[in-house]
Amino acid sequence: MNFFQKVFDWKTYISTVIVIVTFSNFMAVLFGHTIPGIFLTFFKMAGEYVILGSVFVFALIWFLKARPHNRPKQYSVIVFDVFGKKSQIDGIRTKFKTHDVAWSFMKQYKKEYPLNNFAMVSDHFESDKPTIFKYI
Repeated sequence: MNFFQKVFDWKTYISTVIVIVTFSNFMAVLFGHTIPGIFLTFFKMAGEYVILGSVFVFALIWFLKARPHNRPKQYSVIVFDVFGKKSQIDGIRTKFKTHDVAWSFMKQYKKEYPLNNFAMVSDHFESDKPTIFKYI
C-alpha cells in the first residue's frame, strides 16, 4: 500500500462526512424546531395565565369596591305630599330592617296613595342627613 492510498482512505472520509452531516442535522432540528417550540409553547401558556389572572384580579377589585361595606341596620319610609313637604299617613309602617321589605312596602303604599310620594332613607354613620336610597 502506497502513501497516497493511506492518506486518502475513502472509508475514513465517508464515515467522517456522515458523522458531520448527522450531527449538523441533529443541531439544526434541535435549535431550529425543538427549543423554539418549547419556548413558544411556554410563553403562549404564560400569556394566557397572565391575562386570566388579570381578569380575576380586576373582578375581585371591582367586587370589593362595588358592594357596600357599611349596610344600614334600619330603613325608614318618609311620606311626601303633592307639594313636596313631609307628611304622615296614619296606619302605615315606616320602620324596616331590610332594604327589600322597605321597597316592597313603598311600592304598595304608592298604589294605595297615588297622590303621595315615598322615599326610603337610612341614617348613615358619617352623615348628619339621612341618605335616600329610593324615591317613588
